[in-house]
Amino acid sequence: MFTGLIEDLGEVREIDRGAKSARLTISTKINLEEVKVGDSIAVNGVCLTVIKKETHGFTVEVMWETIQKTNFKSLLPGTRVNLERALQLGGRLDGHMVSGHVDGVGTIVKKDVFEISEVIEIETNREIIKYLIRKGSVSIDGISLTIVDVLDKSFSVSLIPHTREKTTLGVKKIGDTVNLEVDMLAKYIERLLSSQQNQDKGVTYQKLIENGFI
Repeated sequence: MFTGLIEDLGEVREIDRGAKSARLTISTKINLEEVKVGDSIAVNGVCLTVIKKETHGFTVEVMWETIQKTNFKSLLPGTRVNLERALQLGGRLDGHMVSGHVDGVGTIVKKDVFEISEVIEIETNREIIKYLIRKGSVSIDGISLTIVDVLDKSFSVSLIPHTREKTTLGVKKIGDTVNLEVDMLAKYIERLLSSQQNQDKGVTYQKLIENGFI
């Protein structure tokens, strides 16, 4: 489990691609002293298991399912990536709960600067859009961000200078892809309501109260 607060902007040093898998070696400034082989690190929002570590880097393996559903297929040596170690119990949760299980990919279609902030519009499919709400949370390349607006085929977020400086969104351009993970609470609510609809033929105000949504 992660928070969506990026610890370091790492760099892909080596990529060993198989027919349906890949092995990535990533350089980082994160102190890896407490990281053990078998621990999880989020790389551009994807939860991956460390299989080898060095003083200033680590290696992970990526399976076919992950390659197909993320922007990892376009990674090259030298690509910058957002890195976050797993959340420690007892720590402050300043972002939102991020599982590291990417739901899909979006494409940056617009970037506008308003004084210190930069508003980025990202186009994606309706299966992602249906879970998004204004002022809700979304993970973009592993970054916990607040949604500004939601349209039929896209949504927008606003970046402060710190986010642009410390993450990949500061260097990504129009046309670049990003990994997206929606707020897991939205998926749980959808599942619960869908189950109730099938059983009881509808959702009532009373049912929402009984299940703690109101």
